[in-house]
Amino acid sequence: MLEEQYKRIKMGERGARISIIAYVVLSALKLIIGYLTNSEALKADGLNNSTDIIASVAVLIGLMISRKPADEDHLYGHWRSETVASLIASFIMIAVGLNVLFNAGRSIIYFKAKTPDIAAAATGLICAIVIYFVYRYNKKLAVLIKSSALMAAAKDNLSDAWVGIGTSTGIIASQFGLPWMDPAAAVIVGILICKTGWDIFREATHNLTDGFDKKNLVNITQIISRVPGVKSVKDIKGRVYGNNIMVDVIIIVDAALNIAEGHKITEDIENHLKSEFDVIDAVVHVEPDVQEFTS
Repeated sequence: MLEEQYKRIKMGERGARISIIAYVVLSALKLIIGYLTNSEALKADGLNNSTDIIASVAVLIGLMISRKPADEDHLYGHWRSETVASLIASFIMIAVGLNVLFNAGRSIIYFKAKTPDIAAAATGLICAIVIYFVYRYNKKLAVLIKSSALMAAAKDNLSDAWVGIGTSTGIIASQFGLPWMDPAAAVIVGILICKTGWDIFREATHNLTDGFDKKNLVNITQIISRVPGVKSVKDIKGRVYGNNIMVDVIIIVDAALNIAEGHKITEDIENHLKSEFDVIDAVVHVEPDVQEFTS
């Protein structure tokens, strides 16, 4: 099973590399056209993409480290490197978003009526279409390999696609006697960048602090309760390591069971969790039904 997980992460690296290549090309194109056409919105979008390169590199490095097997210092493996990469990416996005908001706000305060060339709008729209297809690819791959870091990259791709559309809308509006729409669009760009960064930050910190989805935990509990021999689930905890789920559970069984029978139940639970929830490691503690002794 570990071998399969490492292969999945290797596939995720391909998605991160595609993002890096796309952002290098799109960032250069937007910044050049933005400066040539005096478009604040397109320059803000290009700056966003330039930092997306750094975020994508962080995701790629995190995926590569997470493939390292367990060693003396990391007995559980390096899976959480993937989540740390998502966290770093979120910091970069939020920092860029705040910088874009600051520059856009300054442009509004010291506003000078400049109408960007329509070529800026065409550039923003074309780039939005390109990055949307990158998003579709990365999202499909992230779901397939269950990668939180690649899903964070995909969310960033989608955010950039919407940002590109918003940028183009602002520039087009400025062609009809509304030049203030260009810096206003840059403000929207900054807000969207910050929101995407915050969403990724919240998910990454939730996983790093051993947070676990309650609904998922309820579903896992129900599956364990249906395993023959399990009388009840006394306690259960779940953790996420990168794209892997680990579960610790205490079950109540018939006090008359011998060790071999109890062990068979734990194996059944582990097999169910691996097949239905892709749980990579389950620690099952067996306790006898004390009510049988008192009744």
